[in-house]
Amino acid sequence: MKKPEKGSLLIAEPSIIGDISFNRAVVLLADHNDLGSVGFILNKKLDYSLKDVIEGTDSEYPIYNGGPVEQDNLYFIHKSPELIPNSIEISEGIYWGGDFETVLELINTNKIGCDDIKFFLGYSGWAEQQLFDELDSQAWVVSKNTYSNKIISKCSTEFWKEKMLEMGGEYSIWSNAPENPSYN
Repeated sequence: MKKPEKGSLLIAEPSIIGDISFNRAVVLLADHNDLGSVGFILNKKLDYSLKDVIEGTDSEYPIYNGGPVEQDNLYFIHKSPELIPNSIEISEGIYWGGDFETVLELINTNKIGCDDIKFFLGYSGWAEQQLFDELDSQAWVVSKNTYSNKIISKCSTEFWKEKMLEMGGEYSIWSNAPENPSYN
């Protein structure tokens, strides 16, 4: 089993079907240490755009469900630290957070594009040892982020299926299974 680390991906095992938050989720770990882990679900687009939740913009940038924790807060990852002060590097050119007023200005003046930034309501969080317990129970597969900062534009709901096919073997079979097994 590959060890989780900041910047790696967590791919939901098919066995967690029925988990409303994490069924078919691909999570980017934004932070991982002895105290716990924080990540964002990359492939669960919500029916909101930025203009629906933030005053001062008419941006249609999509918003994703980042996870079940603090879903009333907006978070973002991006690849433009030179434009967004106070950004924290996750890994390989991917950054988390920064000055939100600057972000709004960049969006409103078209100086940053949809492929450069991704917004989330909420985040995925694990307390100390919790993620390791979930890995032991085979709820997740840890994978290296081979996309580097291009992961920001990987927003398709098909992303989980792509990862299943990429892992091959028994995972390939799951890639074509219906999301809800009762539809089978």
